[in-house]
Amino acid sequence: MVFTPVILAGGKGERFWPLSRLERPKQFLCLDGSDRSLLQATADRLLPLANGWDNLWVITASHLADGVRQQLPDLPDANLLIEPEGRDTAPAVAWTTLEISQRHGPDAVVGFFPADHWIDPPEAFHHTLHAAIEVAQRQGAIVTLGVKPTYPSTGYGYIEQGTPQGTVKDLAAFQVARFTEKPDRPTAETFLASGRFSWNSGIFIFQAGVALEELKQYAPELIQQLQQEGVNAYPHLSKISIDYALMEKTQRAAVLPVSFGWDDLGDWNALDRLQSDNTSPQSSNVELGRHIGQDSQNSIFYNSNPDELIVTIGLEDVVVVRDGNATLIVKKDRTQDIKSVLKTLKEDSNLQQFL
Repeated sequence: MVFTPVILAGGKGERFWPLSRLERPKQFLCLDGSDRSLLQATADRLLPLANGWDNLWVITASHLADGVRQQLPDLPDANLLIEPEGRDTAPAVAWTTLEISQRHGPDAVVGFFPADHWIDPPEAFHHTLHAAIEVAQRQGAIVTLGVKPTYPSTGYGYIEQGTPQGTVKDLAAFQVARFTEKPDRPTAETFLASGRFSWNSGIFIFQAGVALEELKQYAPELIQQLQQEGVNAYPHLSKISIDYALMEKTQRAAVLPVSFGWDDLGDWNALDRLQSDNTSPQSSNVELGRHIGQDSQNSIFYNSNPDELIVTIGLEDVVVVRDGNATLIVKKDRTQDIKSVLKTLKEDSNLQQFL
């Protein structure tokens, strides 16, 4: 059996600006206290499943390809697919699956993994993946990993468990009843209380031939264009996620609820979760880089230059980031608004140097 893990490495990570920039997106950053970037840590987790570099693939954007090569120098160039322009995850998944099917055949099991997730411990992750591969092979299912929610998040999509599909390697599998995009707080609380819902991890495992047949049924224009033109079809492809194009329509979707540590690192507030060891018990702050604070509480301070100092007085529940030519100061509950600020920078030619 051939299992081919694919890292989706084309994201922007804009809510980590100013540390995340156009040429240095979130997946190239080290955010978990280690010396490995998120992309490198993802590759480290997947290499044992791929049995080495020859069967690990990455798909990324054209302006990030050189950065991927620098971070993953052992990745074969033939296993790096480069999108000329971003069209969301459905084209990325469809094109890569076509390429893998041509190289390894339609029975090859393919897994797609975002480059910017934190997962721990790797042993539990590997155990879950072996179970997902077995479900994909045995049942012809398109398997997604659902993370058991620990709080009523309004920032994640949710998956409802449907009909039980048996137990594999001590993990229960279910048919997917429905996908729900980011709910409001009362709905999220209802989901959590029911015990039937998981967070949508954005990780998918399936046999290449199964996924291609389903795409032919539910996204025929997408798959036909890619089959006929390959990467040259990209300028004509619709921008659509794999959730909308396939997962919400197919009857083959299955979910494995899992409980390993997982975080999709959506914005700066994720450092509260990942950097708890760096939190000062006196101030409850997360501090990365040089910072001196007086009466500053429950905040995140990030300073990338060891020759610079951040000084704060009387601040609470804020994020302060100093990197290169830009400084960000934002209330913790407004970090989602960073994307709207970046839109302003993009529209002003005098400010694009800060992207």
